[in-house]
Amino acid sequence: MANNLFVSYDLMAEGQNYERVAAAIKALGSWAKVHKSLWYVNSSFTASQALDYLQAAVDHNDKILVIDTTNNSAAWNILDPQVAAHIKENWIK
Repeated sequence: MANNLFVSYDLMAEGQNYERVAAAIKALGSWAKVHKSLWYVNSSFTASQALDYLQAAVDHNDKILVIDTTNNSAAWNILDPQVAAHIKENWIK
């Protein structure tokens, strides 16, 4: 089943390999670059699977957020605990 994913990222250090991140995102499925660091991907990956896959393309301190609009879910690797709690408390399922 195909999932509609939105992928956002922040690469924290200067001199990051944006091409490597873009290639990893493109490998997830049919894609469109929406903004500088926001992509839409139609993918067989879930949000969690996409996050796991993309983490191999970034440094340990880089931030990734994947939102699966098909299944109304999201996954992230580094997020302020208060922001994460707010999202979890207010996410409508």
